Amino acid sequence: MKKRAHTLLQWTGLGAAVGVACGASSAVFLILLERATRLRESHEFIVYTLPIAGAVIGLLYERWGASIKGGNNLVLDTIHENSPQIPLRMAPMVLLGTVLTHLFGGSAGREGTAVQMGASLADEIAHRLGVTSDTRRRLLAAGIAGGFGSVFGTPIAGTIFGMEVVSIGRIEYDAFFPALVASIVGDMVTRGLGVVHTPYPRIGQVALTAPVVGKLFVMAVAMALATVAFVELTHRLKRLLEKRIPRLPVRMFFGGITVVAMWKLIGTSDYLGLGVPTIVRSFVDPGLPWYAFAAKLVFTSVTLASGFLGGEVTPLFFVGATLGNVVARGLDLPIELGAGIGLAAVFGAAANTPVALSIMAVELLGGAALPHVMIVAAIAYILTGHRGIYPAQRIHVRKHGGVLRAPTALRDYRDSEGPPSETGDLKEGGP
Repeated sequence: MKKRAHTLLQWTGLGAAVGVACGASSAVFLILLERATRLRESHEFIVYTLPIAGAVIGLLYERWGASIKGGNNLVLDTIHENSPQIPLRMAPMVLLGTVLTHLFGGSAGREGTAVQMGASLADEIAHRLGVTSDTRRRLLAAGIAGGFGSVFGTPIAGTIFGMEVVSIGRIEYDAFFPALVASIVGDMVTRGLGVVHTPYPRIGQVALTAPVVGKLFVMAVAMALATVAFVELTHRLKRLLEKRIPRLPVRMFFGGITVVAMWKLIGTSDYLGLGVPTIVRSFVDPGLPWYAFAAKLVFTSVTLASGFLGGEVTPLFFVGATLGNVVARGLDLPIELGAGIGLAAVFGAAANTPVALSIMAVELLGGAALPHVMIVAAIAYILTGHRGIYPAQRIHVRKHGGVLRAPTALRDYRDSEGPPSETGDLKEGGP
């Protein structure tokens, strides 16, 4: 009992330290991100300078960012391989790069930035304290959890995400307690520093009848197709651009020109930045454009494939929520239910974290959404196959059954279905 109490106290202290670091960094990041977004929205001419901003960010990363260009995949590889310390400069560089991406109109998210800041700060704590490699691995998972939970205000989902995202087919339960502490403390610190998260409508009760389950299956197919489209488009476009334009600053310059051209062509700023107002609108507006999900998907793929910093999560929330709105209208389901299901299911399938995103739906939308979201997220997770936005994830158990002889990185996995969709070094928060 004494040993167990000591372990509990130790992990409480370590998890809290990681949580404070994650919460403080997320608060700074979210405050700067909100100010950058307001500035861009009030002075939209700034978007015209996105190509120049991309060239500058590219030069900075080309000069000082080589060791951190792996982004989220660097974090996952470090957990699995006990690699050298994640450079501490990852935190300020990814924060600056992401804020600049949003300031000038890039279509990106925020989760990757928070996760990378959390992991780099957690690794700094681990190395300063001289902990064992096993303890370090758990602290890195706690850093992921603390970053995710604090940036979205969903500490329980953050906990599960930190345990689930590391591997496919296995949840890292040995990191459960430090991840829980880090995520809860991180969320408390972020809120305590004055950050107010976006409120979402609560989902009403919808009975799980046979017709409703059938409609949920149709919705799951739609979410899986959107997920595959995003992963494949981003991967193929990234490879093409890297082959044709090897220099990162030049690649980001032309990527910025493309985003600006699409912005002018589509005639609205709805698809720039995070797109949170449209996500919220998808819960209540039956007149939402049917193509909104596709437009955001393309804007985000071009932005990230070009090398701009940010993340996939909020853009994929946008894709899922707007697509869910459209599909729900066609299936005669409440549009708020469709939007809520889509918000969670598309990213859950893309990140191979359906459980974490189902829990996130509960934290954001209320418990009535849980069975519907989990059904759709589980089906979409299976239908997307062995592909995802984090190619450094290790597969332990195939989605269609069977334990692998040794854990295999998603980017290296091959099976009878053909080669998986790899995303190279695609990541949130790195070029």
